[in-house]
Amino acid sequence: MNSYLDTFNPPQRAAVEYCEGPSLVIAGAGSGKTRVLTYKIAYLMEHGYQPWSILALTFTNKAAGEMKDRIAKIVGVDYARMLWMGTFHSIFLRILRQEHEKIGFSANFTIYDAADSKSLVKSIIKEMELDDKTYKPGTVLGVISNAKNQLVTAAKYVSNPANAQMDARHNMAALGQIFMRYCSRCKQSDAMDFDDILLYTYLLFEQYPEVLEKWEQRFRYVLVDEYQDTNYAQHRIVWQLTRQHQHVCVVGDDAQSIYSFRGANIDNILNFQKIYSDSKLFKLERNYRSTQNIVEAANSLIKKNSHQIQKDIFSENDRGEKLHVLDTHSDIEEAKMVVNAIRSIKRREGCEYSDFAILYRTNAQSRVFEDTMRKEAMPYRIYGGLSFYQRKEIKDVIAYFRLAVNPNDEEAFKRVINYPARGIGQTTVAKILAMATQHEVSLWSVINSPEQYGLGVNKGTLTKIGQFREMIESFIENAQKMPANQVGTMIVKQSGIIADIYQDTTPENLSRQENVEEMINGMQDFCDMRMEEGNENISLSDYLSEVSLMSDVDSDKGDDEHKVTLMTIHSAKGLEFGTVFVVGLEEGLFPSDMVSGNPREIEEERRLFYVAITRAKTHCYLSYAQCRFRYGQMEFSAPSRFLKDIDPKYLDRQQSMFSSRRGVDDEVELPWKRVSSGERPAVRPFRPTIPSVKPIPSARPTPVGSRPSTVSSLSVGTHILHNRFGRGEILRLEGAGDNMKATVQFENVGTKQLLLKFAKFEVID
Repeated sequence: MNSYLDTFNPPQRAAVEYCEGPSLVIAGAGSGKTRVLTYKIAYLMEHGYQPWSILALTFTNKAAGEMKDRIAKIVGVDYARMLWMGTFHSIFLRILRQEHEKIGFSANFTIYDAADSKSLVKSIIKEMELDDKTYKPGTVLGVISNAKNQLVTAAKYVSNPANAQMDARHNMAALGQIFMRYCSRCKQSDAMDFDDILLYTYLLFEQYPEVLEKWEQRFRYVLVDEYQDTNYAQHRIVWQLTRQHQHVCVVGDDAQSIYSFRGANIDNILNFQKIYSDSKLFKLERNYRSTQNIVEAANSLIKKNSHQIQKDIFSENDRGEKLHVLDTHSDIEEAKMVVNAIRSIKRREGCEYSDFAILYRTNAQSRVFEDTMRKEAMPYRIYGGLSFYQRKEIKDVIAYFRLAVNPNDEEAFKRVINYPARGIGQTTVAKILAMATQHEVSLWSVINSPEQYGLGVNKGTLTKIGQFREMIESFIENAQKMPANQVGTMIVKQSGIIADIYQDTTPENLSRQENVEEMINGMQDFCDMRMEEGNENISLSDYLSEVSLMSDVDSDKGDDEHKVTLMTIHSAKGLEFGTVFVVGLEEGLFPSDMVSGNPREIEEERRLFYVAITRAKTHCYLSYAQCRFRYGQMEFSAPSRFLKDIDPKYLDRQQSMFSSRRGVDDEVELPWKRVSSGERPAVRPFRPTIPSVKPIPSARPTPVGSRPSTVSSLSVGTHILHNRFGRGEILRLEGAGDNMKATVQFENVGTKQLLLKFAKFEVID
């Protein structure tokens, strides 16, 4: 029955078989962590543990689903289905719904998403007659979220004098009262936010010992995946559930702890053996993914960190080649060298484009690689986000540019007439649109002659429309006499976009700032390159023509062919590729100038670099540019300190193969600063720690009709096209009528069980 144990190496097998007490499994990159955790659960079920007595906590639904599918192949689908396996929030939400009366909620309490929470905070700030420029909703919510994740209730927050002093220093003395009112309003609305799920679970167990005892007895064994990513609240709840029986196994890698900006606390895994004094440590040190050179180079890097659990990761794969360091002159050259290297390796080894990944520190860095790959006709995809020119803030800026060139552009007009908010609501826009339709003129014509076209709005609204019109008129005038980069910078500033995205330091706004800055960089670069080609007058219209071609390529989301993957390093965790390019290895960029000088944060940046390197199986390239556009001007940079942390015997340094020396303007003015040639700009108040981006829309077309096929036409072996899961083959049918279910093996999402009366699919054979 336990034949699968024979497939493990000795440390893996020991970690699976040890079930007598608490255990910490340190799983190095590529060491088979998921297999160990999966088969340990199966092992427990084969040795007397009922599935409903096992609690397995993960950080993503995908991870839970994949493990459950693997377990089902060993113990059976029905048995595996009874496991309590899922994300922290999904599992604890189930518990809270069962125990709702104890915490004063109904069984059907609502979960507020981020938008709901922000809307409520905005309302409270307005009701309290506070200045929303001082009490920025995003900042306020960040403080509330951090407090809850430290298990600090609103009452505790207000009663702590240190919090009052800190809030007063930040000119937000009323923050505690906002926190109190926010929690009270949520309770009145029978609603929780995401952080409340953890907070209320902890309070439930803390305040009702009999409830805790019930769930302690229910969960005879608790397993936690990616323990290095747990925050304080998650760690404390795991302790509550396991402190009596201590049947707990946590799996993770302190060397891959890279999510402190989300509240993850590396101390949870570093101190596990102190908290569980009888715990046993298992080290999975064999890397099955990478060549020996890649593994040993990564080891030499991470050994520079002082706070870690010592381990010696090794590989028994081929020695492999050294890591290639690309010393390039500029970001443009860097992108070109990467593209050339991809072509060369693909041609030499016959691999696919999907075997390549380009990893960068911040999301905005994708632009130069996207532009280069478009020009080179190399297929690519942005993993976990949108292509540069499809990001909201970029489309907003471009809409203003379009109006400056063509004020009759209806779609651009509608997009920005009230962004940033200027008090021109949808009702007013609808009236403008109605008059334009009635008189067969553009929306711009209507607001230029509102009385002539009978626009029925009050005097205050008319004033706001007039201010918008005057602003666009000034853009039109300047677009006719200024080069694209100058008028673009002016528009970004005077439209109010800069003021809007610099409101607070939320990860979302930090990423938006980075993206808009990169757009200004791109405009400067575009103008410089055109000038070198002999074009003296580069207009905003010229730039828009270029961007429209790029956006047109972006709109093609087909994924039929293999594509190079572009992503942030944070997004790459858990993935692997034959060849990996880690780009932008420059001081101020990686490590980020947000963290320079802070030892704890520098160590996390180094762990992030470690994660990047260990995604590579065969080839790893590390590149940096001596100069790149930052803050709208060409800035000279030093190579990242992390390159010096790698033992040089593992590195092969390659000089630039291309020459693209270009001049730099003596002085460039940006909306937020003025900098001179040869002078490094002062570090901004904040820079992104990780980009926050929207998910990619589904690339697959929705099946025509998207309606359930006739159940009677189905049989084992039938191929279907599901609305969400794609192509699949029916493996089993059970039940009858409205209760008929089908177990389907899908090409890309694994095995799913569908209740046919609700399933949306088409039979395709």
